[in-house]
Amino acid sequence: MTASNGTQGQEKPWGEFVTVDIEEGIAWITLNRPDKRNAINPGIVYEMVAVLDAMEEDDEVKVLVVTGAGDAFSAGQDLKEYFRIPDAGPPLARERLYRANAAWQWRRMMNFPKPTIAMVNGWCFGGAFQVLIGCDLAVAADDATFGLSEINWGIIPAGIVTKSVAEVMSQRDALYYIMTGETFDGKRAKELGLVNISVPREELRERTRTLANTLKEKNPYVLRSAKTAYHHVKSMSWDAALDYLMAKSDQTKFRDPEKGDQAGMKQFLDDKSYRPGLQTYKRES
Repeated sequence: MTASNGTQGQEKPWGEFVTVDIEEGIAWITLNRPDKRNAINPGIVYEMVAVLDAMEEDDEVKVLVVTGAGDAFSAGQDLKEYFRIPDAGPPLARERLYRANAAWQWRRMMNFPKPTIAMVNGWCFGGAFQVLIGCDLAVAADDATFGLSEINWGIIPAGIVTKSVAEVMSQRDALYYIMTGETFDGKRAKELGLVNISVPREELRERTRTLANTLKEKNPYVLRSAKTAYHHVKSMSWDAALDYLMAKSDQTKFRDPEKGDQAGMKQFLDDKSYRPGLQTYKRES
């Protein structure tokens, strides 16, 4: 395991509120405020912006896993450090903080050029839903606790939380938990479509590693194009989506440095060594 908080004598702009460990191509990114259930404060915001910049440029990193230290994924936004203190300060500083938070939680995370996985190890509340849903995939512990508890505080799930939830949950389910503030566990999160997989806590890291390794085997350029295409076509008409996807497919074939479509075709038709749907083609790079 390679710790990336400060390597080769270089001081990294993270390590206090966010830690990073790179292991066999997987960057394990941990929100690190366990005494505050990893509530998101300005420190986490700015360190995560720096982490995402660095992970995008690091060729060693193939997949990102985001999790939390201790017994929580994240309890959401820190009400004091993220809201009360900035609201009482200079407006420009507050706006800068809010822009940076939006940048890493959804603008950047949802469109990150490498696969991202949320590993929900415990409490996941409020603003943490933005991080959870911003990741491509999610694995949760069966006994993790989820909640949209804002209604109990006399506020609504703001930021971009309600939009995030509406992306993955049905209207009935989303409104039920938004309006009641009730909590639910990892198994229920799987039923709701909020996470892909729910497993016993002791299996969480290994199951997440298995998923990350599966993604590592795929052609990274094609994987990135498939992810980008998905996000774009959701808001398109059928005709527009068809036109876009055909163009995106041609672009992907032209720009893919591995020429994965040619390798897959050769292995399937000529070498008889590849069966689509049952395995990935053998990457030659």
